[in-house]
Amino acid sequence: MDIKLEFVRKRSEFGRPCNFSDFLAEVTADIPPDPSLADEFIPQDPVDFAFQEGPVMALHEVNTERVEVSIKSVNHVEGGWPKHVDPKNPELTSRYREEVEREDAYTRSVQRLGSLVEHCIRQNNAIDIYEEYFEEEEEEEDEEEVPSAKIIYVIRDPNLPRRMVTRISWHPDANRAVAMAYCSLNFQDSRKDLSLDSYIWDLEKPYTPELTLKPSSPVVTLDYNSKDWHHLLGGCYNGQIVYWDTRKGGLPMEMTPVEVSHRDPVYGAYWLPSRTGTECFSGSTDGQVLWWDIRKMSEPSEKLILDITKEDQLKKALGASALDFAPTLPTKFLVGTEQGTIISCNRDSKTPPEKIAHIFRGHLGAVYSVTRNPFFPKVFLSVGDWTARIWTEELMDSSSIMATKYHTPYLLDGCWSPVKPAMFFTIKSDGTLDIWDFLFHQKEPCLSLKVSNDPLLSLRAQDNGRILGCGTNMGNMSLLEISPGLCTMRKNEKTLTSTMFEREARREKVLQDKHRERLVKEQERAKARPEEQEDPQEVFEKAKEEFFSIIKAERRRRGQDE
Repeated sequence: MDIKLEFVRKRSEFGRPCNFSDFLAEVTADIPPDPSLADEFIPQDPVDFAFQEGPVMALHEVNTERVEVSIKSVNHVEGGWPKHVDPKNPELTSRYREEVEREDAYTRSVQRLGSLVEHCIRQNNAIDIYEEYFEEEEEEEDEEEVPSAKIIYVIRDPNLPRRMVTRISWHPDANRAVAMAYCSLNFQDSRKDLSLDSYIWDLEKPYTPELTLKPSSPVVTLDYNSKDWHHLLGGCYNGQIVYWDTRKGGLPMEMTPVEVSHRDPVYGAYWLPSRTGTECFSGSTDGQVLWWDIRKMSEPSEKLILDITKEDQLKKALGASALDFAPTLPTKFLVGTEQGTIISCNRDSKTPPEKIAHIFRGHLGAVYSVTRNPFFPKVFLSVGDWTARIWTEELMDSSSIMATKYHTPYLLDGCWSPVKPAMFFTIKSDGTLDIWDFLFHQKEPCLSLKVSNDPLLSLRAQDNGRILGCGTNMGNMSLLEISPGLCTMRKNEKTLTSTMFEREARREKVLQDKHRERLVKEQERAKARPEEQEDPQEVFEKAKEEFFSIIKAERRRRGQDE
C-alpha cells in the first residue's frame, strides 16, 4: 500500500523551504481484514523467465561442390628394375647389382658424383642432424595409449541373394586394391539366382567394383602373384584352378580340366616363388595337393595324397581345409585338415610318403586357418574349434607351446600381424574380432571389438599392419583401422618374443620327456609283473561277495543304532 501525505499552501508561500520535524510513529489508519474476501484469494504460481543476451543464429545448409577424380598413368621407361628381375627376390637383385657395378659407365658416374656429394657429407658429419631430443617422452606416450580400432567403411556384395566372403587378398602394390572371393559354402544351398562373380575393389572408390571376375564356378579362394601383380589365382567350388590377367578383363585366361582337377572345393591356392612366376599349388578337401604351371594347365605337374599312414591311398587321405605357404621356406608348406590335424610337408622329398614330414594333433574340429609367423618361420598359428594354438616345428611329437582359452563361439579364421612378432588376430562366429598380444597378456585379448552381427568368416591384414579386412557370411567386408600402438614394433620386441617362444618350447619339451619316462616305467612294471590270467566268473563272484558283505555290515550298524 502506498502512503501519501497531502498538504496545502498559499500562493504567497510558494518557493519557501519546508521545515520538517521528527516525531514518534503513530497509527494514521487501521484497516482490518475482510473475511468475505478470503475465498477470493488466489496464490500466484511461480513463473520462469529466460533471456538471451547473445545474437540469434539461424541454421543454414548448403551443398558442397563435388570433386571429380580421374586416374591417369604415365609410361616411365627410364630406371627401375628390368622385367626379368624380381625386386622381391634378393638373389636376383644382388646378381643384377653386381653386373651393373662392373660396367665402365657406372664407375665414371660414381667418380663424377663423388666429389659433389663429399662436401655435403662433411657438413652432415659436423652436426648430428638426426638427433632425437624427445625420444623418451614419445615412448612414454605410446605406453599410455589405449588400444582401439574403428571401422573405416564397409564393402557390400552388389548381388542378391548375399553370399559369403570366403577369402580376401590384398594387392601387392601398396595394398591399393583388394580381391574378394564370394561363394556360398552351405551344403546343398537351394537358393536360386546365386551369382558366380567375384570382384576386385579399389580402396579409393569402394562403392563400385574395379573389375568383375567371371568364373564358371563360384570362387572359394584368391591369391595375387607377388611377382606379376596382374595375375590372380583362384580355386573354385567345383575343384578347378583358374587364373586371370587383370589387364585383359574379368574372363579367365585359362582353367584346369575338370577330370584332372580336385573333386571337392579348393580351400587353398598359392603362387610359388619361381623364376618364371607361373607355378602354383592348391589343396582341397578331397585329400590332394596338386602343383600346376599356368603355361600348361592340362594336367598337374605333381601330386601329393594327404595319407598320414604313408600308404599313398586316396581313400585314407585327410581333407585339406586350410593351406599355408611362406616364401622364406620355398619347399615347405602346412596343411590344416578337417580332422583337426596339421601336416607339415616338404616338397623336396623323393617319394610322396616322405613328403609328409610331421603331424601335429591338438584341435577337436576342423582347422580353418594355419599361418607361419613372418618373423619366426618355424613358429605357426592354427585356428580351429574354439581355440587358437601356437606351434613350433622344433618339437614334432608334442602339443602346442601356447594357446588361447576356449571360447563359447567358434573361431573361424586368424592371421599374424605383419609388423609385431607376438601379435595375431582371430575372428569368431558371433561377429567379434580379437587382437592378441602374447608378449603382454596371454589369457585375454588386448582388444575385443564387435564388428558385425553376422558371423565373421575371413580375415586378412595389410602389409603395414594398420588396416584389417573382415569378411562376413552375408557378403560384407569391414575395413578396420587399428591404433598406432597395435601396429608399431617396440624396442627389443623381437628379442623378447624369441625368448618367450624358446622358453615355452623348453617347458613343453620337459613335460614331454617326463611323460615318456612315466610311460617307460609303466611298461617296465608291466613286464616285471607275472602274467596272471583272471577268470571273468571268479572276478564276478568276488565282486558279488564284497557287495553283499557291505550291505550286511550296514544293516548290522543300523540295528545297533536303533
